[in-house]
Amino acid sequence: MSSWLPFTLFAFVASITPGSTNLLILAQGTRHGWKSALAAVFGASSAAAAIVLAVGWGLTNTLLADPIIRRLMAATGVVWLSWLVWRLYHSPPPPMEGSTERSANFSARQSAGLQLVNPKTWMMALSVVGVFTGAESSATEIAVLALTFGVVAIPCLTLWGLMGSGVAQWFRTPRQWQWFNRTLALLLLLVAWWSVLAP
Repeated sequence: MSSWLPFTLFAFVASITPGSTNLLILAQGTRHGWKSALAAVFGASSAAAAIVLAVGWGLTNTLLADPIIRRLMAATGVVWLSWLVWRLYHSPPPPMEGSTERSANFSARQSAGLQLVNPKTWMMALSVVGVFTGAESSATEIAVLALTFGVVAIPCLTLWGLMGSGVAQWFRTPRQWQWFNRTLALLLLLVAWWSVLAP
């Protein structure tokens, strides 16, 4: 339970930060309204949770039994998250115009399939396993983490559909997006290091 709060914050930041899935859901909401994006939201959230579950069950029962490998994975996860923080902190605002044509039929199956080939999703899953689990973690505990990630992802991705439907006016200017991205980047940095340094 001591890692539940940092993990939930991690899941929130990982799900809400701009990425290919988020932008496609944004475009879908822009073109057809936020309700049209719900199928893609559930498809992406379910697939991401399944990847966390698969990685967690497989690696915890084999690699993570070795404390050296576990520390190496934790360090790798934190380094990757810190790199993501740097990219997010310096990222330009996401395109709000001209990206709707390709997402007219972004279905649940397409959004789930996108997660299977999305490096961000796999690195996120490896980070979850490396940072938030250990050799003592049970299959049930890993399943709870995966389920939590999927549940947290649903409102985060839905927000992108809502922004496409009209809430995007809150972040119309590049400066507003810059502050939004930098706030999320600093939160992600805090969560990454808190997870490793906390007793």
